[in-house]
Amino acid sequence: MIQKIKPWLSAMRLRTLPLSVSGIIVGACIAQYNGAFNVWIFILAILTTMSLQILSNLANDYGDGIKGTDNNERIGPERAIQSGEISPELMFEGIKINILIVIFFTFLLIWNAFGSGNLFYALLFLVLGGICVYAAMSYTVGHSPYGYRALGDIYVFVFFGFVSVIGSYFLFTLRLDHVVILPAISIGLLSVGVLNLNNMRDINSDIKSNKITIAVKLGKDKAKKYHTILIITALIVSILFSILYYSSPYNFIFYIAFIPLLRHLVIINKIKDPKEFDGQLKVLAMSTFLFSILLGLGQVFY
Repeated sequence: MIQKIKPWLSAMRLRTLPLSVSGIIVGACIAQYNGAFNVWIFILAILTTMSLQILSNLANDYGDGIKGTDNNERIGPERAIQSGEISPELMFEGIKINILIVIFFTFLLIWNAFGSGNLFYALLFLVLGGICVYAAMSYTVGHSPYGYRALGDIYVFVFFGFVSVIGSYFLFTLRLDHVVILPAISIGLLSVGVLNLNNMRDINSDIKSNKITIAVKLGKDKAKKYHTILIITALIVSILFSILYYSSPYNFIFYIAFIPLLRHLVIINKIKDPKEFDGQLKVLAMSTFLFSILLGLGQVFY
């Protein structure tokens, strides 16, 4: 039984889940500051987001697997289809089940957030949920996946930043507010940094597989500079947020997360071998998660 579950847990890439919920945490905490937090909406938003992230991970395994992008030259952890532990047909069945799980959590989330009194908002978020499923699937799946056309960075910025932070905030408050824009930008940029790091690691195998990413377009040295710009801009935007929306000294506690983030940049710019990028993926993802928790707590305690 365990041997059958293990390949699926590996394919789900559970280590990516903390990053996926970072925006939800920030949106929820700012909503709490404005007196609009609801624990059930928070739990369901987390479950919906995690199920979407798992869907994306399974779809990426499937898409890259059937295209041959995941091969022996790939540096990262071996994928399920690549290893032969899960067949493409079985993976596709798993994807369909995961879509049903996403739909289930999405309906529960929308009902708890809007009930029957806000039909327009409910329909709007149903459409947004459909777009999220499409985006999760079409990164590597299909005849012209956007992850193969250097568009992944834009999608990650929009969905991990604006949709996650602003969307979750709206679920609690039923309104748009300028206070969440800067945090959304910061989380979005840090999330793009994780994708770029992944793409820098895979740059050589992606070139051979004709998978065009920003890292492939820029080359290793310029991709490092791009990575530095992403992280530094995210930090500058967050500092601006803490100043413009200052309410208490607690607002600055997320500066603690700058330490691992800046150390990460120093290490990245010293790396020569693409294999060494892999170890920094977890560092950046968990640093972003820490950043989101501390930024959120800084809004809760005032």
